[in-house]
Amino acid sequence: MTAGREALGAALNALEQVILGKPDQIRLCLACLLARGHLLIEDVPGVGKTTLAHALAHVLGLAWQRVQFTSDLLPADIIGVSVFDRATQQFHFRKGPIFTQLLLADEVNRASPRTQSALLEAMEERQVSADGVSYRLPEPFFVVATQNPHEQLGTFALPESQLDRFLMRVTLGYPDASHERELLRTGERRDQLINISASLTPEGVLQLQQAVRGVHISDALLDYAQTLIARTRQRADLKLGLSPRAGQGLMRSAQAWAYIAGRDAVLPEDVQAVLPAIVAHRLERRDPVQSSSGPAIASELIRAVPVPP
Repeated sequence: MTAGREALGAALNALEQVILGKPDQIRLCLACLLARGHLLIEDVPGVGKTTLAHALAHVLGLAWQRVQFTSDLLPADIIGVSVFDRATQQFHFRKGPIFTQLLLADEVNRASPRTQSALLEAMEERQVSADGVSYRLPEPFFVVATQNPHEQLGTFALPESQLDRFLMRVTLGYPDASHERELLRTGERRDQLINISASLTPEGVLQLQQAVRGVHISDALLDYAQTLIARTRQRADLKLGLSPRAGQGLMRSAQAWAYIAGRDAVLPEDVQAVLPAIVAHRLERRDPVQSSSGPAIASELIRAVPVPP
């Protein structure tokens, strides 16, 4: 096992000490980062969304900033603002909190659509533009956004263009009985972070991202993934199929999942493991009466498409 995989394994163990009983969700979060994507965590308040984001930043050794999204938040509060310097008679750009390696956008759907759109260029191009000048963002750059269900008061649904920038959407859900009892016994899990040291560094994360791109994808596996993607575009019960960006993200995520599992080649099982998180926020049924959950649609796709020999 390489040093990178050893460090990755240590990061997984550390995260599982903080976020109890959610090993699959933790692996999805790490796969999203290693695939150079951005993560959306959606769930009801109080299940550990923000704690998971804090734990990721701490264990990965990344510089991070937290922005609490509210209805009166402005784009300049995220990107930054030009300030006039009387001494030099010039404007100087004062960078906002987006200039970090991990940005926690807490309750992102409580901000107005105008403010939400301030993240678009940063998430796609890894740069921001202000007053006609482009500024590169640090590497690695990872957005972890949390949002509450749309049914709750004071939320603005993210537009499709914004949702498609997120590689994965993960839901934590309520803990099972044994892990909830441990939570009741030990209290706030975020306090556990002071006893855990960082397992990775920014340079280590970049090296892992590069290593993931080298995980082999066979032609048969590409055929399988392409058939899954095409099936989403052929189904009349879905509003939209997966975009080419989503298809590329599916393959990068499958490579990352395989790498985390210690393999040098992608298997169909890797594609199936990440597919629900890829489609969760992208595929929606035309009939709102029917179930529109990502895992349900992903399961239907997996059953419908034969696995290559």
